[in-house]
Amino acid sequence: MFEEFYGLAHTPFTRDIPTDQLYPSVMLEETLGRLEHAAKRQLFVVFTGDSGTGKTTAIRRFKDILDPARFLVMYLADSKLTPRHFYKGLLEQLGCEAKFYRGDAKRQLHREIELMRGVHSLQPVVILDEAHLLDKEMLEEVRFLLNFKMDSTSPMALILVGQSELRERLRLQAYAAIRQRIDLQCRLTHLDRAQTGEYVKRHLAYAGADRDIFSDGALDEVFRFSAGTPRLINKVCTHCLIYGAQNGNRIVDDHMVKRVIQGELM
Repeated sequence: MFEEFYGLAHTPFTRDIPTDQLYPSVMLEETLGRLEHAAKRQLFVVFTGDSGTGKTTAIRRFKDILDPARFLVMYLADSKLTPRHFYKGLLEQLGCEAKFYRGDAKRQLHREIELMRGVHSLQPVVILDEAHLLDKEMLEEVRFLLNFKMDSTSPMALILVGQSELRERLRLQAYAAIRQRIDLQCRLTHLDRAQTGEYVKRHLAYAGADRDIFSDGALDEVFRFSAGTPRLINKVCTHCLIYGAQNGNRIVDDHMVKRVIQGELM
């Protein structure tokens, strides 16, 4: 549709953009460095950010940069996750049928992890997405899982990924025991105006644009609407490109962005 009009080879503002083509903000690069360190040292990490700031996208990039000969990544995203289904989900990813009772499944998981590390020299990396929706029982189970060999070693790298409310929740006294277990914390913040412009240009360059399509004024309006949230940047830019192609506008200016926001996004 608009890709042909603007001479693009790919769609620029989609969720499935190859992770090596992502805009490498300073915050993203720092976060990836911390997560990679956590994978190597088998640490417990809490990774938070506001909705739409790119946490899951960052996790995709993190998974892609890990050496599959050294690490096995297991990913779960379930707002209603219970301890039993937690063990079941991980064991299924290891090719095992989980025992019915929680305690048996937990011991089974520990055995499989020891086998993975000892025989196959693989380090497990467990990622729990949407962790801000997990109840206290599930978060406590995570703490118990990390008690391994009389608390002398960590059985895995464990990364809890969630919205900013997870960070606030873990500050409560009721979660003190879990908080004390955390080795690293990462946080994705919103992009500033300059980064927003660089983000848009990076995505357009990936798509094959050989010229600027958004004017500086347009980028000002994109930033004003999105507050530097990548998901909203993607949304408004896509709407603008569709509108521009339909109306024969080769350049997206500030008036067009305002028109699109008021007519389609408010």
